[in-house]
Amino acid sequence: MGRWEPNARGRLAQAALTLYAEQGFEQTTAAEIARSAGLTERTFFRHFADKREVLFYGSDSVLDLLVQAVAGAPPAAGPLDAVSAALQAVGAVIQETPEPARLRYAVVSANQELRERELAKLAEFAAAMAAALRDRGVPELAASLAAETGTAVYRVTFARWIAGQAQPDLPELLRESMAELREVFTDRLLGSPAS
Repeated sequence: MGRWEPNARGRLAQAALTLYAEQGFEQTTAAEIARSAGLTERTFFRHFADKREVLFYGSDSVLDLLVQAVAGAPPAAGPLDAVSAALQAVGAVIQETPEPARLRYAVVSANQELRERELAKLAEFAAAMAAALRDRGVPELAASLAAETGTAVYRVTFARWIAGQAQPDLPELLRESMAELREVFTDRLLGSPAS
């Protein structure tokens, strides 16, 4: 094999996802992933610290997209509207290639260590959105509450979408989930009885 391999990271990530789905995360080795991608194990470790990190390939791009979408929301948008726009932007990217997202979700859901790592990544996303909201002039508490709430909405909505319990359009489903959250808050503020 040559020294330079085009799209080695992407090839490794795809090979890992396929192998994890077929034989399980624990049973798959870095050497198998590299071999399946047509690369060497050394190349694998040049791109990823360990086999867990392959599942989080692209998370930096997601974080950047979230921050850019919050920052790019209309000036009059409130904190939840800005967060909703960011979630919908991520949903649109996932919607373009849903099968890797479905495979990844299954692999992560089946492993406690990966679920914990996923929660840590989601916490990073919430912190980044909160910082972007503060940059828009949103007070600290409101920024943190909006970002954390949006992250929770994303987790619940994404799980419903993956399970096929909801319509196939993820961005629209995220928008509807945020609207539902607003209704819950409104009902509570107006003193409506619980259903």
